[in-house]
Amino acid sequence: MNEQSPPVMPKPDQIAAVVLDGGRGSRMGGADKGLLQINGRPLLGHVINRLAPQCGLMAISANGDPARFAAFGLPVLPDALPGHPGPLAGVLAGLDWAAKNGNSAIVTVAADTPFFPANLVEALLTGAGPLGVAIAASMQKGVLQQHPTFALWPITLREALRQALLDGQFKVQRFADAFSPGVVPFPEAGGDPFFNINAPADLELAQRMATRTS
Repeated sequence: MNEQSPPVMPKPDQIAAVVLDGGRGSRMGGADKGLLQINGRPLLGHVINRLAPQCGLMAISANGDPARFAAFGLPVLPDALPGHPGPLAGVLAGLDWAAKNGNSAIVTVAADTPFFPANLVEALLTGAGPLGVAIAASMQKGVLQQHPTFALWPITLREALRQALLDGQFKVQRFADAFSPGVVPFPEAGGDPFFNINAPADLELAQRMATRTS
């Protein structure tokens, strides 16, 4: 009796990564959060440096003039749909881009979260659900908190995601939940690894955190 072989798990360097920088930064005075600086370097620089050893190709998901990201030397992907529908549109743009490059999946990360785990991609691959989707999580006050912008998305979801957006479904968590994601918890070693910068006080805290770890 022949048994079906398990699916071949791609290696981290075969996975494309997309940094989601599509937020409008309303609580930061409308500033592009990815270009805010800690330790004299833009947040995007911190995120890219942390992500580069974990994956193959990288791109930035952002709207507006792509020239402002020229220093990073990465493709800049505008939303696949008009009207700034949120991070899911950036995920779709990333999937469309990665499909053209022959990748089987992407990992997404947020541009305003500079201290995410150094083993993010490998752990998401290992913890993926039956359809290849995985979401990062961490414990916050004893409760497991999912972080759906830090996720593994197979290319096979492209058309389902496109249709969901056309139908007005913009919630990242809700879309992911429909595909039985693996939830991958990461330990808090000295703080929440998914601490993100939403307000000026967060930027000051991130500066102190970066100084301690440098």
